[in-house]
Amino acid sequence: MFLTGAWKEIAVNIDLNRAARLSVAPMMDWTDRHCRFLHRLLSRETLLYTEMVTAPALVRGGALHLLDYSPEEHPLALQLGGSDPAELAAAAKLGDEAGYDEINLNCGCPSDRVQSGAFGAVLMQSPEQVADCVAAMREAVRAEVTVKCRIGVDEQEPEDVLPDFLEKIRAAGCTRVTIHARKAWLQGLSPKENRDIPPLDYDLVHRMKAAFPDLHISINGGIASLEEAKTHLERGLDGVMIGRAAYHQPAGILCAADPEIYGTGAASDPAEAARAMLPYIETHLSGGGRLHQVTRHMLGLFAGRPGARAWRRKLSEEAHRDSAGPQLVEEALKRVEPAAA
Repeated sequence: MFLTGAWKEIAVNIDLNRAARLSVAPMMDWTDRHCRFLHRLLSRETLLYTEMVTAPALVRGGALHLLDYSPEEHPLALQLGGSDPAELAAAAKLGDEAGYDEINLNCGCPSDRVQSGAFGAVLMQSPEQVADCVAAMREAVRAEVTVKCRIGVDEQEPEDVLPDFLEKIRAAGCTRVTIHARKAWLQGLSPKENRDIPPLDYDLVHRMKAAFPDLHISINGGIASLEEAKTHLERGLDGVMIGRAAYHQPAGILCAADPEIYGTGAASDPAEAARAMLPYIETHLSGGGRLHQVTRHMLGLFAGRPGARAWRRKLSEEAHRDSAGPQLVEEALKRVEPAAA
């Protein structure tokens, strides 16, 4: 929907290596299609990722609605969770047929639910199995197959296990990988704690780039500004993936991404993006959706700017009402528009 000529130019002939210079991390319950549509309004260039979708949900559960997206979201990657090569290949084929530009295998999520399915970060312990999964997925699809991983898990020594892991997935045909620069502790830490407590080792990721110069390597974990992202790029990494900062302060990360990271266009304006969301919201509501399903992703749009608290309060307190519609966003925008203009 709303696929204009300008957007069509983005959706064809995508250079994913270039797009991956900056990406927004796949985040469960956060990077759904409404969130991604907003992020695309802020940056035309940044690579966007879905929430993790499990291969069993698609292949055995038939939950193909999980693949829905708007064409404007390109360049767009589907992240899959799973550990069975044949099932992942079948799920990847569904994603490929849906038009995703990239299919990404999750080897980094430490949640108990993911561990019980023998995938996510636990796969760091089985690099041969990951290589088999990558090979099967690549055989099934035209889209690029990539991997997102940790530097290790539990008592593993990252200096030893990460090079071995990268070597095996490279041999299986993976040419692009995103490395979360923390270990994951599979027992004793919650998923939230696993994002904060294990220490970051950025230098290790940079050493992996030196050891595997043919791999396109992006770094992830704890990066909270474009300045930090540019530092990693200047040191020689191919890409930077930003998670929570891009969600909670999307304008601070994405509005200047195109000129500062890609050297294209001008910085976008969050107020203009909010207005551009209105027809999208109208369509969502006309299909039976609720306003808060979209606006929950917009709460941080003006973070750090005058009026941000009033904007946030207006949407968070009133978007759940049955009568809430685009006019509520317009009313909330009046609280910040003079400062944003």
